[in-house]
Amino acid sequence: MPKQVKLAAHFPGVNNTTVWSDPRSGSQIDFSSFEHLASTAERGKFDFLFLAEGLRLREHAGKILDSDVAGRPNTTTVLAALSAVTTRLGLAGTLSSTFNEPYEVARQVASIDHLSGGRAAWNVVTSPDAWTGQNFRRGGFLKREDRYRRAEEFLATVRELWDSWAPGALMGDKENGVFARGIERFVHSGPQFDIRGEFTVPRTPQGQPIVIQAGDSDEGREFAAKTADVIFSRHGSLESGKEFFADVKRRLPAYGRERGDLLIMPAATLVLGDTEEDAHEYAREIRYQQVRPATAIQFLEQVWSRDLSAYDADGPLPEVDPDPDAEPLTWGRVRHEKDPLAVAAKWRAIAEEKKLSIRELVIEVTARQQFVGTARQVAESIDEYVQSDAADGFVLVPHLTPGGLDTFVDDVVPLLQERGVFRTDYTGDTLREHLFSR
Repeated sequence: MPKQVKLAAHFPGVNNTTVWSDPRSGSQIDFSSFEHLASTAERGKFDFLFLAEGLRLREHAGKILDSDVAGRPNTTTVLAALSAVTTRLGLAGTLSSTFNEPYEVARQVASIDHLSGGRAAWNVVTSPDAWTGQNFRRGGFLKREDRYRRAEEFLATVRELWDSWAPGALMGDKENGVFARGIERFVHSGPQFDIRGEFTVPRTPQGQPIVIQAGDSDEGREFAAKTADVIFSRHGSLESGKEFFADVKRRLPAYGRERGDLLIMPAATLVLGDTEEDAHEYAREIRYQQVRPATAIQFLEQVWSRDLSAYDADGPLPEVDPDPDAEPLTWGRVRHEKDPLAVAAKWRAIAEEKKLSIRELVIEVTARQQFVGTARQVAESIDEYVQSDAADGFVLVPHLTPGGLDTFVDDVVPLLQERGVFRTDYTGDTLREHLFSR
């Protein structure tokens, strides 16, 4: 039997993935946009919808970065609202383990699981910098290893809270005149958290909502192998996908887990065309819309830590080297390179070999997994990745909001169904059933 493809829909933000200037691009804030993408994903029998969340708007050179979205509603609020307009689609949201507390996250995710009838998922992330922490009472900065220690205990504590209601626990047993039965007092005392009390939300339809983790680092892979149901990754080729897949799966037995207990779902963009040539030309147009000249210069400035606004984005890389001692120009949800001189040398080598301008180089180095071609070619490629153990499925990131997955659902999903590798209808009610029913 062929492996079954898992699919998720990522609601894109305004960044260098989204083409916000396209006339077909809609609101990033109106609920109708969230509802449209969710309805499309459910029509296509997707496993879940995924919402990322930034805890602070990015800034560049002291100003709000103009490719960020401002005013996005809170993730859990959006998911709760979507639970009322969907019936089977899983609802996944990102919540930081660095600046939140276990009790509040446990209540939020459990509440969504109840409201949706068992379709909630939590993407566990760590927040990497004190700059983001300025928005929170805790503030401060946690070293990488400390962030993962906190995240691991955070997740364990949340699961203790979810399990503090025994299966079959009751509230308001009229027949026996008992108000509450099967509710256990929780006590957790550890290096990160020391809490005790009673959890206010009954055991959820899934028992344990789905846990997602995004981590390409060794710590992230180990954390996912130990604790997660799904892991996101960013790998742009079949071979690198196979290497990541094999590495993560081999870690599972150490935690008493089987190969199928953790699903690997890389993020991927897609571009469809009537012919392969049309699709590649359209993909090229999209990339140039995503990476505008100003965007390319700003991206380079993240590594150079210099004002490069005088440079032509369609010209060569600056001859001047990055300033490794300067303060970063961009803050928030970016990775500040530890060795900018090495990065610059690597990029110069790529640009020289391929004769690339600044803009073309940024397009090259920011490329992620992308499916480009006719509907049939894209269906075949997705299936190849899954059957070759380079992935269990994909989180699809459209370049348009909210209609970016319409054509995929109309044209590619039926071909995957025709190949016998994707469901023609939901067979369960909960997200856990969608992902793990055999």
